[in-house]
Amino acid sequence: ERGLDYLEDLFNPVQLKFELKAEQEAIVIASLAIHSAGERDSLRDGELRRRASVAAASPVDDPLINSLVQASDAFVVKRETLKTVIAGYHWFADWGRDTMIALPGLCLVTGRFAVAQQILEAFAGLVSQGMLPNVFPDNGKTPEYNTVDATLWYFEAIRAYLAYTGDTGFALRVLYPVLCDIIGWHLSGTRFGIHVGGDSLLCAGEEGSQLTWMDARIGDWVVTPRRGKPVEIQALWYNALCTFAGIAALAKDREQEQTAREIAAKAKLSFNEQFWNASGGCLFDVVSDAGNDATMRPNQIFAVSLHHTMLTQDRLTQDRARQVVQSVQDELFTPLGLRSLSPHEPDYRPHYQGGVRERDSAYHQGAVWPWLMGPFLKAWCRVHDRSEQSLTQARQWLKPFQQHLSDACVGHISEIADAEWPHAPRGCVAQAWSTAELLRAAVEDIHGIVPSSKSDLSYGALTI
Repeated sequence: ERGLDYLEDLFNPVQLKFELKAEQEAIVIASLAIHSAGERDSLRDGELRRRASVAAASPVDDPLINSLVQASDAFVVKRETLKTVIAGYHWFADWGRDTMIALPGLCLVTGRFAVAQQILEAFAGLVSQGMLPNVFPDNGKTPEYNTVDATLWYFEAIRAYLAYTGDTGFALRVLYPVLCDIIGWHLSGTRFGIHVGGDSLLCAGEEGSQLTWMDARIGDWVVTPRRGKPVEIQALWYNALCTFAGIAALAKDREQEQTAREIAAKAKLSFNEQFWNASGGCLFDVVSDAGNDATMRPNQIFAVSLHHTMLTQDRLTQDRARQVVQSVQDELFTPLGLRSLSPHEPDYRPHYQGGVRERDSAYHQGAVWPWLMGPFLKAWCRVHDRSEQSLTQARQWLKPFQQHLSDACVGHISEIADAEWPHAPRGCVAQAWSTAELLRAAVEDIHGIVPSSKSDLSYGALTI
């Protein structure tokens, strides 16, 4: 069915059989460690207490939020001596991009601040030529750095960490030197053609490379080529510059702060000049020397949702932000997230099925991504000034996810879904950023429970 090998030798040492009548239950206790049968009750009780402590971290007594908090615990795992984030079950490991996107929802909303610090510090030690690895090294393997956005999401994860914890000492001592190195490499140029152009926007990509989250490729076929200046990369770059300027100010590093401010100011002007698609009432997906790509994709939502945005700062850009959200809603919105491509585009694929080629050709060509509901809800609430009517609508949009918790892997949110009704769940049965972004959006954007600027950085007031 999936076009993969389906015959193999499996070790099956034991079978468990139960005869259950109505209202009866059977409890299975499994462990990688050796325990005696006499420890059964204490092991069960200990696990129940641990799960209760996880549930107690829920910031809101809400059924969906409580379920997502419980689900979040499955993705934070221990690698040797450090904690890390598994991107999805059953077949994903820990990845740079997924980790940084998921960190606020998994670790900050739930109060796992020490875990967040460990993760940020671990990745700081893996930065090479100003880039975070896309794939975390395993068993001594060399990290892969084929990503442009993981590094930029790192800045957003740090910004959120500071907002929640106010831990500026850690940021200045451990992270700031790494952030300086990252900015320097991006300005001078690093792997895969990643560099800042004369317009202060970030260019990325070489022939055959896939550097954004839409990274499917089949052999030499790049399914969604996005070389040049992808829209969400510009949004992330601007957000990173603003965040960096704030941290540089805290470090009293006037030169770095001023440089970041100047680049950000020019990037904002260039972005608004180059990316507005007047005929479509939205943003171009990619701007490049080869032309502007007007393909309708969800990536533009980040230009509205990120903490520091190049839109919503004056009447013109505020109107553009509203149009972006409306266009995304009209073309891409589904009950389980955003489509990766509009049904009106010729390459649209309504179902994620078949062998490897068929599935990968639909992966970012229509498939619905639940994690994108997070930035969409944030953008929606922002352009509607968190009016009571907009919050009521946002709450309604979360209801299908309560049902979905019983659809694939019980208690979890899937990686993707079919683009057409009934939006059958596909891909990984439990995905970290799906859980994390829904949890973050429900708590922060809908319930309005946000950190009270614990750091000395006034992020929202930072003028660029």
